[in-house]
Amino acid sequence: MDYLQAIILAIIEGITEFLPISSTGHMIIASSFFGIAQEYFTKLFTVVIQLGAILSVVVLYFKRFFQTVDFYFKLLVAFIPAVIFGLLFGKKIDALLENPITVAISLVIGGVILLKVDDWFSNSQETQTTEKISYGTAFKIGLFQCLAMIPGVSRSGASIIGGMSQKLSRTTAAEFSFFLAVPTMLGATVKKCYDYYKDGFVLSDDQINLLIIGNVVGFIVAMLAIKSFIGYLSKHGFKIFGYYRIVAGLAILIIHFFVMKLTVI
Repeated sequence: MDYLQAIILAIIEGITEFLPISSTGHMIIASSFFGIAQEYFTKLFTVVIQLGAILSVVVLYFKRFFQTVDFYFKLLVAFIPAVIFGLLFGKKIDALLENPITVAISLVIGGVILLKVDDWFSNSQETQTTEKISYGTAFKIGLFQCLAMIPGVSRSGASIIGGMSQKLSRTTAAEFSFFLAVPTMLGATVKKCYDYYKDGFVLSDDQINLLIIGNVVGFIVAMLAIKSFIGYLSKHGFKIFGYYRIVAGLAILIIHFFVMKLTVI
């Protein structure tokens, strides 16, 4: 991975992290295009730079993020399913992180769901806030978030839909999804770094610089993306993201099975 590739991947991460279109899926596609998807450092990079984007939530929602101890316990309860599933299926998840076909199929299926989700949960309670979310609701949202371990599903999309299924408004579900992302991605980053060193790899100075640049760029771009997404989501819903996912997923499948096949021939 070179510096230009790192910056491009970080920009993609910053833009897509909080949109229900799968940041990991888009980075897998981009890294496959660059020919670096199978590199072990690339898998580390695509996880670690998500932390930089996620930390933009802490800055933008500074006053609301630092709340009562009860709120943090709810985040912990919502985080527990990801810990369990991550420990149980970590290696299988890693194997999927280099497969653009998995991403494409997930994009299409998720797109179809997003086209319908506003109708399914049209009776959400628009007045509810993240502070009033119950422990049971938090845990159920955490279970939905685990679906995002399949590349292309979208962590934000899965957890937002999980929140809406529990009668949260789109905006409230999205905000809780943002807050939940902080411990989730912090945990994922720590585990990924531990696995990297446990498997005998050591970060070079260039790789450390790539991670720093990726986190900084992802952080800045995500700051701009969050506000735009919340404003659009509260007014227009998910359909545009559903159409985008379907088109993107089908395009990837066509390119893989037809264009690349013809090129090989």
